Amino acid sequence: MVSSCFGLHHHLHQRTHLNPEIPLRLSHLSTTSSLVQFASRSSFTHLIHRRRCSSSAPMACSGQSCPSPKPSDPDRFEPDPTLTNDDLRPTTASERTFSGWEMASLWIGLVVGVPSYYLAGSLVDLGMAWWQGIATVVVANAILLVPLVLTGHPGTRYGVPFPVLARSSFGVRGAHIPTLLRALVGCGWYGIETWIGGEAIFLLLPSSLKHSALSQPWPWLGSSPLEFACFIAFWLAQLTIVWKGIEGIRQLEKYSAPILIALTSCLFAWAYVKAGGLGHMLALSSKLSSSQFWALFFPSLTANISFWATLALNIPDFTRYAKSQRDQAVGQAGLPLFMGLFTFVGLAATASTEVIFGRVISNPIQLLGQIGGLGTTILAILGISLATITTNIAANVVAPANALVNLSPSWFTFRRGALITALLGIAFQPWRLLKSSESFVYTWLVGYSALLGPIGGIILADYYLVRSTELSIKDLYTLSPHGAYYYSRGYNLAAIASLAVGIVPVIPGFLQKVGALSMIPDAFVVIYNNAWFFSFFLAGFLYWVLSSFPGKSRKSLPYDPFLPTQS
Repeated sequence: MVSSCFGLHHHLHQRTHLNPEIPLRLSHLSTTSSLVQFASRSSFTHLIHRRRCSSSAPMACSGQSCPSPKPSDPDRFEPDPTLTNDDLRPTTASERTFSGWEMASLWIGLVVGVPSYYLAGSLVDLGMAWWQGIATVVVANAILLVPLVLTGHPGTRYGVPFPVLARSSFGVRGAHIPTLLRALVGCGWYGIETWIGGEAIFLLLPSSLKHSALSQPWPWLGSSPLEFACFIAFWLAQLTIVWKGIEGIRQLEKYSAPILIALTSCLFAWAYVKAGGLGHMLALSSKLSSSQFWALFFPSLTANISFWATLALNIPDFTRYAKSQRDQAVGQAGLPLFMGLFTFVGLAATASTEVIFGRVISNPIQLLGQIGGLGTTILAILGISLATITTNIAANVVAPANALVNLSPSWFTFRRGALITALLGIAFQPWRLLKSSESFVYTWLVGYSALLGPIGGIILADYYLVRSTELSIKDLYTLSPHGAYYYSRGYNLAAIASLAVGIVPVIPGFLQKVGALSMIPDAFVVIYNNAWFFSFFLAGFLYWVLSSFPGKSRKSLPYDPFLPTQS
């Protein structure tokens, strides 16, 4: 052990003296390739190994054979083993495999799914006209595209995932707060998507079994044992894909995108032919007065933003694999278009059901069950399963798994984190969240936006307003009190206070929605209906003000030895 430590120390000593005259300021960084070539797996492994060796080597010394230890150098980079592993380190050049098309494929796989279809139908179900529902979805996603691209920038530039980026604003220990809140929402979504996949399996079962005593709901469970068993079966099936890690997810999204586009086109063509055109859908008018529409529009806009606000936070988990800033920005620009098109298909199919079956069927799984035919049913189930898996794994596994890895890199791996995520997805009882359009839109989507909005506001204010997009990679991976992101024992009190201020005003409105409060002032109703906007801007502005106080510590070392020289 000692000899290997000395050999490694000699190797590192040689490498650090290859070019001692060319330190690089962080502001000189203009390309991605130079950073990722240096921030390699071997660099992190060597540095962590050196730290462990330095603590164990003195045990082998005797007498005067060992040199006396030198005083600690606050500028020397020694990544703390409790803050990094292979899932948290900066990505290397060879790992930058996401092109613009593959980023767009990611969003196609995310958008084409039952929740997106169900969300569009929910807006019409609540009284909107077809064009009002589509416009609400497109506007919401166009707004969300801004924080998506802005938050994706540091992921591509520095190659770090969301938990590591959060250390800049919340502190190296305080980052656990936003990442675990994001993980909590991801676990809830994982349960919802898995329940939808279980419903697809339920649809394949023989009619005799679906009408047996096993399909009767149990009041204490809130579901039937047969539906719950299908839910668990789909839950287990997803774990086989999760086990392949981020590269398996990339391949899944890449090759699933054209299949999902084809299946969506088939559904639209079926609805068009069977209903005799789009006339019935276009005849769907609003059931709301002007005042009623605007009262519904803003919480619906918030709900649609909340729909992908989860990804707007942890998008660095994916953009860190993008080949360039252009690839990550162009790839994400398709989100409003994809959501608008899929919403149109969902509304067209939903409207056609009234003509075809004599009643409106807004749930796509129930619709596919009504279409009939063994071949059609099997194809439909495969499509729903593929759409559900592509959305669920990318959107709802990566962030919670990385959050748990960040909590304890020495114990958690991506696989273990994914397993915990899946278990918590069951605890959320998703069948209760999907019991009605109102509970899905107003309670679930709007409710959790109060948690994610302020986190996004704080992170963007820190990265763009406080730090002008300049981060010190070495300080993101150290617990040294001299680190720029150590703050107060690893916690940035300004960020934590801003987060609390962003969340608290939304709580009364949430409590009213879940029935815990009967009456609240109208101001709190307005705040809740605009929860994401309110909390995002309030927390971000407050953080910027607190970080701008005279004497506020914003340590930044003039040189970052973890950054390479330009080639």
